[in-house]
Amino acid sequence: MEDILIPVLRTVGSFMILILVTLAIGKHINSHKNHYGFALSVTIGSYIANMGFDTNLKFKEMFISFLVLVLIFYLFMVLSSRSRVFRKWLSGRPTVLIEKGKLLDKNMKKVKFSIDDLNQLLREKEIFNIAEVEYAMLEVNGELSILKKVPFQNVIKKDFNIPNSSESLPVELVMDGKIIEKNASGIYSREWIEAEFKRRNLRIEEIYYAVVNSGGNLFVDKYEDKLSSPTDVE
Repeated sequence: MEDILIPVLRTVGSFMILILVTLAIGKHINSHKNHYGFALSVTIGSYIANMGFDTNLKFKEMFISFLVLVLIFYLFMVLSSRSRVFRKWLSGRPTVLIEKGKLLDKNMKKVKFSIDDLNQLLREKEIFNIAEVEYAMLEVNGELSILKKVPFQNVIKKDFNIPNSSESLPVELVMDGKIIEKNASGIYSREWIEAEFKRRNLRIEEIYYAVVNSGGNLFVDKYEDKLSSPTDVE
């Protein structure tokens, strides 16, 4: 029984530790926006796996080593946020591959980037003609940032002198037939919600999802969709 219990406890403990670390610094790890973040994301899986499954390794020593690793990452993160010089040294800098429509072959050789690599990343940005690009920068995380030449840039409202209208974040009001209490305040009070549904001849229990979108309009989806032939049925 002990042979089974120990691996189970180690696995549960390791998973809980991983959850706590992810809650604390997960956004920095997942973004892979710098070299040390990528290094930690690769290493952290190995540590957790060994802590959980390798009973030949003592859990306490592995846990201490894991904490040291996380603390080093946190130290680097703090130093990078406070010192631009340290940030450049530790996180790296973006590399310009196209400037004023011209390919910078020396920079491409420096980062070991071929024309095929560049064309692939451009296609992923829905650019099939390299002549459309004014600037292209290879970011530290491997993403390609693009600035198109003026004739190829997308048209925006400002170009048509359309008056700006303010938008806000969507506000979820009902989920799974229950009012989301923390959002039922201010303009969208419980009374307002109930009045809106009453006006639509709906009961809260009938509603699967209701949200006020960024434009201020109320979207309501009922449990009963009444679709005779749904496109995709699990």
